[in-house]
Amino acid sequence: MSMDNIALSKLFETGRTDDPLDEIQVLLAIIAPSFPRKPLEDLHQVIGLLFNGKHPQYKQSNTKYHDLGHTYSVVLATIRIFHGLYCDGWDVSEETVSKALYSAYFHDFGLLVKRSEEEESGAAFTIGHEKRSMFFMADYLKEKGFSYPFITDCSVIIQATNLGIDPDRLFFHSAEMQLAAFAVGTADILAQMADRYYLERLPFLFLEFQEAGLDVHNSPQELMQQTSKFYHDVVIDRLAHSFGNVTRYLKIHFRERWAMEENLYLVNMKKNIKYMQYIIAQTDADMFSLRKYLRRNPPA
Repeated sequence: MSMDNIALSKLFETGRTDDPLDEIQVLLAIIAPSFPRKPLEDLHQVIGLLFNGKHPQYKQSNTKYHDLGHTYSVVLATIRIFHGLYCDGWDVSEETVSKALYSAYFHDFGLLVKRSEEEESGAAFTIGHEKRSMFFMADYLKEKGFSYPFITDCSVIIQATNLGIDPDRLFFHSAEMQLAAFAVGTADILAQMADRYYLERLPFLFLEFQEAGLDVHNSPQELMQQTSKFYHDVVIDRLAHSFGNVTRYLKIHFRERWAMEENLYLVNMKKNIKYMQYIIAQTDADMFSLRKYLRRNPPA
């Protein structure tokens, strides 16, 4: 399949249409034809309303790094991993796919601020937002009639997105549940670092850390330096070993779905890291010099 960069970027970000739900549904129809679509469609729409401040209980999301687009991207990357598994001959249950998708939708929900809370920014909840996400998810799933064991499993899966937790410390009562956690944990990393606006979003992450009171970086450039080191020291090993290298199933997905022989997530991530290292070598610790190299405008 031959595509120009614009078409390739769109395919990577959402699939054939502007709404990733359409591609999510296409892949679900392939791997789990009897999957109940309506509850997932409702959740997709509700998440959009919540992040956009159109829900009576929650303020509009103002964390520009951990935004709605990121949440949708993680869900899409998750179902793509399961599609790759399916194409490779894995027989994964519908319930396992469901747990993974619901967990992906809620994994950063804890960064939203309730209207009853005094905090102005969701960044205030950066530390521990996974636990908040688990509680908010539990409330939603209980209301929708999901079982306690289902909710418990989803909570464990969300913990796999916490980079401060070693996945080996998590309890998985089955190989499929472990697979779901590895898929969502992998999707969370790749959806961030392979995003075509990833480098432009890093200054937003710097601001989120500042708002959270985490003065671990003195400048966006220093965050980039640490991110480059983090990629080489942590991310590569986490994807390849801690998460069982489920990344490899994305290459199968792109081959079977789009007739490509590349894992676009790994390709884009490596490009981002390479350009990041170039920027680090060229810039001083000020936003002006950084803007010279970061010219894309992330969608609002």
